[in-house]
Amino acid sequence: MAANHLYLVDGSGYIFRAYHRLPPLTNRHGVPAGAVYGFTTMMWKLVDELHRAEGPTHMAVIFDASSKTFRNDMYDQYKAHRPPPPEDLVPQFPLIRDATRAFSIPCIEEVGLEADDIIACYAKAALAAGWKVTIVSSDKDLMQLIEPGLDMLDTMNNRRLGPEHVIEKFGVPPEQLGDVLALMGDSVDNVPGVPGIGPKTASELVRTYGDVEAVLAAAEQIKKPKLRQSLIDHADNARLSRELVRLVCDRPLPEPLDDLALKGLPPEPLRAFLEDMGFRSLLAKLGGPQPAAAPAASIDEEVDPPFVHKDYETVVDEAALDRWIAAAYAATQIAVDTETDGIDCVRAKLVGISLATAPGKACYIPLGHGLAGDDLLAEPPTQLPAELVLAKLKPLLEDPSILKIGQNLKYDLIMFRRHGVDVTPYDDTMLLSYDLDAGLGGHGMDDLAKRHLDHACIEFKTVCGTGKTQISFDKVALPQATEYAAEDADVTLRLWRRLKPRLAREKATRVYELVDRPLVPVIAEMERAGILVDRAELARLSAEFGGEIQRLEGVIHEAAGGPFTIGSPKQLGEVLFERLGLKGGRKGKSGVYSTDVNEMERLAGEGVAVARLVLEWRQLSKLKATYTDALQAQINPETGRVHTSFGLATAQTGRLSSTDPNLQNIPIRTETGRRIRDAFVAAPGNVLLSADYSQIELRLAAHMADVPALQQAFARGDDIHNLTAQELFGEVNRDTRGRAKTINFAILYGISSWGLAGRLGVDRGEAQAMIDRYFERFPGINRYIADTLAELREHGYVTTLFGRKTHLPGIKAKTVGERQAAERQAINAPIQGTSADIIKRAMVRMGPALAAAGLGHVRMLLQVHDELVFEAPEADAPAAAEVIRETMARAAEPAVTLSVPLGVEVGIGKSWGAAH
Repeated sequence: MAANHLYLVDGSGYIFRAYHRLPPLTNRHGVPAGAVYGFTTMMWKLVDELHRAEGPTHMAVIFDASSKTFRNDMYDQYKAHRPPPPEDLVPQFPLIRDATRAFSIPCIEEVGLEADDIIACYAKAALAAGWKVTIVSSDKDLMQLIEPGLDMLDTMNNRRLGPEHVIEKFGVPPEQLGDVLALMGDSVDNVPGVPGIGPKTASELVRTYGDVEAVLAAAEQIKKPKLRQSLIDHADNARLSRELVRLVCDRPLPEPLDDLALKGLPPEPLRAFLEDMGFRSLLAKLGGPQPAAAPAASIDEEVDPPFVHKDYETVVDEAALDRWIAAAYAATQIAVDTETDGIDCVRAKLVGISLATAPGKACYIPLGHGLAGDDLLAEPPTQLPAELVLAKLKPLLEDPSILKIGQNLKYDLIMFRRHGVDVTPYDDTMLLSYDLDAGLGGHGMDDLAKRHLDHACIEFKTVCGTGKTQISFDKVALPQATEYAAEDADVTLRLWRRLKPRLAREKATRVYELVDRPLVPVIAEMERAGILVDRAELARLSAEFGGEIQRLEGVIHEAAGGPFTIGSPKQLGEVLFERLGLKGGRKGKSGVYSTDVNEMERLAGEGVAVARLVLEWRQLSKLKATYTDALQAQINPETGRVHTSFGLATAQTGRLSSTDPNLQNIPIRTETGRRIRDAFVAAPGNVLLSADYSQIELRLAAHMADVPALQQAFARGDDIHNLTAQELFGEVNRDTRGRAKTINFAILYGISSWGLAGRLGVDRGEAQAMIDRYFERFPGINRYIADTLAELREHGYVTTLFGRKTHLPGIKAKTVGERQAAERQAINAPIQGTSADIIKRAMVRMGPALAAAGLGHVRMLLQVHDELVFEAPEADAPAAAEVIRETMARAAEPAVTLSVPLGVEVGIGKSWGAAH
């Protein structure tokens, strides 16, 4: 007789996989049931496959009984950052237990223990009884249990996991995995680990020294200073982490092993459950009569097929290409992605195009592999000419009846436009996620695939390598290139199927359709245009800044009583608080004094010369390294311009960001910042126009908080800071206006009395009195703050006038500091977010407005905070300025009607500095 074989299913893992596999759906009773349906189909597939194979004799599905376990008693911050389960998932938990019982399979949970611990207890007991054990999960924590007689079944990737997989992934066998997990920590479960230690370093340490205690005992021997110090400083956290990741395996079993015997698949309990839920398509699989048709919103659809990379096709002949184009027309939508040999959208070469017409149906069309005569591919592989492929795809990609779907589509739009193809219409899954879930996680493909599809995408480094041995994508062999690129299109299409239906349900359609989606081609054109930079001026500034930095170093050393490394926080802290004996120094956990900007500004405000000089040295050093030095290397040799990359889904409140270079951080009000802007120039015969919203956040605050005094002042064109000074201090002079300006902006950022006291150099009582007077004079602001915080506490997010949501999960944190930080963010987020929405609306409308005025040749080049920068022929600048001013002033209309005018200032000059 064959040995008993116990299968233990990680039910909690199955629940969240099921929840994210389908959009929100309801059963025939109107109860949320998308996760129930997904769970039922996954269990059905598992049971069916196991019955057809040499499957289990015993089985159980294990669940988490509650969020609090013995680990929370051990460490109160354990899993503290995890948000509560989605509201529509909570009522599905008991239904999922019912689904398990409908399959006549025991479902087990135990208060105080996690599902992983229960699985460990059953696994060890079964092994001791001589049984075989299979754990159905891909959870890394459970991999600690793998040993002879026990393996894991990863149903997501349809593979069994043994010791060799643990060694491949973590570099150590299963019995040492807990030590690796303890050292590296886990941000999801809030296991602290040791700062600075990732999977690779943790694995090396455990292989070299042994378990956590052995690693800590050997810390003094480690040659890398930072690693050595981190192990010494965080030894207690390492020991705590080892206990947190250790699985309990010796508790009494909630149900005896023999009670887990499989009883086949009796149809009646399952039929009754499916009929009650209204799962008609599943009942059809079971056979027999079906219930009456369910309501329109109920479930009658199948889960997307699993990822099967081998089904992806490499398109290398014209007939296959025609077949995929026909499939796209039949589907009426297609996911599309480009592969290039670099990340510079202006200089990169198109290497291939991937398409997906349905989940699991994707292809890769190579265009430029092995054409550079490299060593890896002696002869270029068979592939279609790029001109032929693009000519055949152009009608499809430009057809208004076929929706094109991309992930971060901006880059792909640029690549296609460089080849004469204008992609339209389109959806962008990155922006769908951004407009639905800003603040709840990243919006890159890897993050979204894991969060919504429970799928780990093939990493770029897997196919191209890393470091000095990294190759560009045109050197990747076609089978690997196809698997990677086609998966991108497949994942993008699956994400769109999850995210797009949520727009209307979650009232995010307006911000997506009116603000973010139409901005994509506008930003693409701005990145292609770039801005001209005077290399000689940058070089001159670099030399000048270098001399000034050297001079400052001498002055700092003299003021400090001797030389030290100014860029070293450790040495600077010792100079300030030990050598100079300054008061108020505070050390962090590492034992190093804090010398961050707040600390240095505090000391500078107290008249400490070294602190003031160091702040100046830091600013100048940063500007030199980030701009005057780096910009010279970032000038495109073909265009003579710098082409910054704008991030459309980075800032939580809806603002754009920029990288390579980051133009958002050039100081606006300092002389040094102006001089850097002077190096950004117009082409010969042209000028730059800088159009800036004037005090837009204060204007929006006046509208959103409904403050008549402020609304009337803006309507009259009064100086708002003078008005505030008169209201608060009874007189207007340079000092009171400066204080009023600080208060106006500080209140909108949720500043505390402590924070305001620090900024104004007054005691806390006086600062609180100023805040109280401000709310007395402008009570609408206080009401706005109270209403905004109430919205945050009720929903977990705040919204802009255009409906953009900013989720702030910190409001549910256990620590007071995190909750207060979320509250401060919440006060400003609707205002800053509405400001971002308005300038984006202006950008979208700017091209048509200029074209209508006969100024279509005027180009928008940059967006920085509340400012837009244009390039125009000198003779057209005055007319362009009027169109730009009018378009920006009316950008909110008609979607939003404001009670205050939007002031816009436009400057014109040969350089950005002169125009600004």
